[in-house]
Amino acid sequence: MKKPIRLSPTSGLNLYNECPKCFWMQYNKGVHRPRGIFPSLPGGMDEVIKKYFDKFRGTKKGLPPELVGKVEGKLVPDMKLMEKWRNWRTGLEYTDKKRNATLFGALDDCLLDGDTYIPLDYKTRGYPPGPTEESQRYYGTQLDSYALMLWANGYKVSSSAYLVYYFPEEVGENGVVKFHVEPKKLEVSPKRVKKLFEEALNCLAGPMPAHHTSCIYCCWNAELKEFD
Repeated sequence: MKKPIRLSPTSGLNLYNECPKCFWMQYNKGVHRPRGIFPSLPGGMDEVIKKYFDKFRGTKKGLPPELVGKVEGKLVPDMKLMEKWRNWRTGLEYTDKKRNATLFGALDDCLLDGDTYIPLDYKTRGYPPGPTEESQRYYGTQLDSYALMLWANGYKVSSSAYLVYYFPEEVGENGVVKFHVEPKKLEVSPKRVKKLFEEALNCLAGPMPAHHTSCIYCCWNAELKEFD
């Protein structure tokens, strides 16, 4: 591959996990999956939660009260560093120089326990989270990627990370919504995502993968061709 390849955990590696053919078409041919209406509420909640967490950064407790005793360490106290890590343009990266490819991402937040860094990500949803295994299946690649990028930049990384779920409980007067907060501790592996990253790059360097039978986009396209 001559031109540089840049993949993110969400739109890159997760897409490869879902369907290698859709992934190959997007990065090699510029053909993207059809997009529906993107809800703005999760993005808005994400920004509000960041500002809320920042109030406790560098304080004595170093954590929002609802997380005290439920997670390890404290929020990384360096606000300038977190602002850098939260930006897609200046965030953390892992680069494979031989393949001329980079994995990049933007951290929601990060905990510091002694000299060990622990990735933390916020998730807003409309219902309580399922078992830890379900969270690992949906968000494991994202957290693995953050761990790899931290390690690649010289930081000592924990073998675990946290997802902090926010989901609504009730609505009060004046539109005040009460959210329940539930952190989930997940195991992370830089080696696992490094292997996945290499597999995804091999996919891009090879021929177009076959039709993926479990991909609704591939199935729709195949049925459309039969209809024509």
